[in-house]
Amino acid sequence: MRIASTVAAGLGLTGLLAGAVPALAHQPTRSAPTVTSAQHAPAATGAAYRHQRLDWGPCSAQQEELRAAGAECARVRVPLDYADPGGRTIQVAISRIGAKDRHERRGILLANPGGPGGTGLAYPLSLRPTLGEEADRYDLIGFDPRFLGESTPISCAPASPPVPPGDTTSPRQDFEATVRSARDTARRCGEHGDNATLLPHASTRNVARDMDVIRAALGERRLSYFGVSYGADLGAVFTQMFPRRSDRVVIDSSTDPAATQYELFQRAGEPLEEALDEWAGWAARRDATYRLGTTGAAVRASVRRLLDHAERRPVRVDGQRLDAPLIRLLLRQLIQHQEHDAALAGVVRDLVAADAGELTEPGPELAGLLELLRSPDLADSMVGGALFMCGDGGWPAGGWPTEPATYWRNTQLSRATQPVFGPLVNGMIAPCAFWRTAPAEPGTAIGNDVPVLMLQARRDNNVPYEGALALHRRLTGSRLITAEIRSHGVYGRGGEGLRPVPCADRAVNDYLRGGTLPATDQTCLPAGSGR
Repeated sequence: MRIASTVAAGLGLTGLLAGAVPALAHQPTRSAPTVTSAQHAPAATGAAYRHQRLDWGPCSAQQEELRAAGAECARVRVPLDYADPGGRTIQVAISRIGAKDRHERRGILLANPGGPGGTGLAYPLSLRPTLGEEADRYDLIGFDPRFLGESTPISCAPASPPVPPGDTTSPRQDFEATVRSARDTARRCGEHGDNATLLPHASTRNVARDMDVIRAALGERRLSYFGVSYGADLGAVFTQMFPRRSDRVVIDSSTDPAATQYELFQRAGEPLEEALDEWAGWAARRDATYRLGTTGAAVRASVRRLLDHAERRPVRVDGQRLDAPLIRLLLRQLIQHQEHDAALAGVVRDLVAADAGELTEPGPELAGLLELLRSPDLADSMVGGALFMCGDGGWPAGGWPTEPATYWRNTQLSRATQPVFGPLVNGMIAPCAFWRTAPAEPGTAIGNDVPVLMLQARRDNNVPYEGALALHRRLTGSRLITAEIRSHGVYGRGGEGLRPVPCADRAVNDYLRGGTLPATDQTCLPAGSGR
């Protein structure tokens, strides 16, 4: 994935911690129409949702790429609370790029880009280059999950002006700032409008139910699906809840269904440190360019010194002070893909120079990240992610300790073996610790034999490989394609300007074409590796 999309997706998934970037805690009200508490569906029934008439038309002006592709958009009416289908309704925005080959049309292929909190109305466009001819055989369906993007929104009250880091700080002060920000986000979201009524229904299980309503409203007996990261876990939830309505399901980069979201964050610490060692060796071989050290150990020591200093005195860059939690967050996003090794080295080089008072102007990599961190879209993804992480009663997005002391204790314990990333992944105190509403139902326990094609990078340091193996064992009808690469996401990497994994791309397209899973699990090497 491109650097910008990687940071945005990664912060949506792993950084909902508004405290890590306190300036990004405000989610502005979106332009989509709001459903007020007075709007109800009169005597709504299941059949009314399944057989509703959709009014297709041009996509909104904001969806320039969809409009250029000739897509059409509509809104699907769904219950706010599926336990009360005759009550209040909300809308889910969907897009459609129709199959070109009507004689060979297979049905619909719904797609989700992950998050949680990610919008997906235009996401199918990013899949088309790799899908190739298979894109012509499906109606490609994108959607903004409930409460996000152009669907019926949830907005939070504006945040107070952010307080920038002071000239000096400490790990405890940084942590307390995170706690204050998480508490404030929970307050702003819980007290705003009628959010207390809406928030309990922001859950993965309800998104899966919405997907089934989309399927039925489109007149399809079954639904084919592609999802990556949180979208992969969403796909697994759909197969569990609607096994007979699942057609050709592909999930890319998934997690252990027995773990809470906080535990999943914690488990990323070790693979992140291993990725740092891999990158440090790469940078050491290019010391003439980056001047970070001639050995991997020396490069790692440069990073440690940078963080040690930032934990006492935030680094000044381009008129801003960057504290250690934010620097760790930037490192995490860039280290996900080995193709970003040079960008990571450039960022670390600039930060080291800034720490020494020797940086006159940030290079393009760091300047781009700083600009992205100011993006209102990023703020939306972070608060949008909190909606589902706090609304889920368990896997795939829920499960958060409620006591700040738990996060602090785990942060301090992690420093001995995970000095760079342990404080980040253990200290991710989400607003859920202070959320005003409780989840309406528990998370989803997975155990079914629905045919599913799974993909996972062996050195994924966002959602570790062992988690995919755990889900693979629970999905007894699945096959797993393992990519020997450091990456978060396997399918369609070539379309993102990264090194593709051709045999994984072929496996997905073959499955979507013929409906037959590979006979066995497979291992794939990236392009140029001789396999």
